Amino acid sequence: MEESQELALTQLRESVEKLSSSTEGYEKPTLMRFLVARSMNPDKAAKMFVDWQKWRTSMVPPNGIPDSEVRDELEFGKICLQGPTKSGHPLVLVLCSKHFPAKNAVNFKKFVVYVLDKTIASGIKDKEVGDEKLVAVFDLANITYKNLDARGLITSFQFLQSYYPERLAKCYMLHMPGFFVSVWRFVCRFLEKSTQEKIVIVTDGEEEIKFKEEIGVDALPEEYGGGAKLTLIQDVLLPQTAPDM
Repeated sequence: MEESQELALTQLRESVEKLSSSTEGYEKPTLMRFLVARSMNPDKAAKMFVDWQKWRTSMVPPNGIPDSEVRDELEFGKICLQGPTKSGHPLVLVLCSKHFPAKNAVNFKKFVVYVLDKTIASGIKDKEVGDEKLVAVFDLANITYKNLDARGLITSFQFLQSYYPERLAKCYMLHMPGFFVSVWRFVCRFLEKSTQEKIVIVTDGEEEIKFKEEIGVDALPEEYGGGAKLTLIQDVLLPQTAPDM
């Protein structure tokens, strides 16, 4: 690790202590994610880290959010967990035509955490390193106005930005209909530049070919030209489902 990074890590730890918290138990890769997310500014990274600790303590039980707490959302069968992709990341696939705006905002937030935690946990090999990432795919095929949920999208991306910094490797938007473009433009107003740079809207044959190549045939479901079977996230069994972050 470069000397400048070591210095930034030291300053981050000191700043966290000044905020009456601690980085004890968190490895360098985890702390580096917060630094990268805040342009290597130790004070801003420390605030982000402490805010995350407080949020995590208030929002997520020690062993993660169980299926039973988000069963209403799981029953729609809208989230599939695949992977690993060619780059080695777990793949979370959102079937948007099966999504409907949540009636309970708190339960939906729990569902977002459940999905992100389980997806990240599925990419952990033996022991969590702290820099595991995920690839997301939003399939907008066959959506109608009943499926539109700008608030749900904003919540999901804001959680990624605020509480899962540098966890998103890439995000693909498939089959985006014309009437969704204005919704997406509105959502983008709430996305950081670094997040937007990781999002690819697949619109033509060349981009679709590249998408398939980057995901890889082993992770891509048969419905998308790959060789994998679609697997609902609740059907994936893991030894652990609550990563440190």
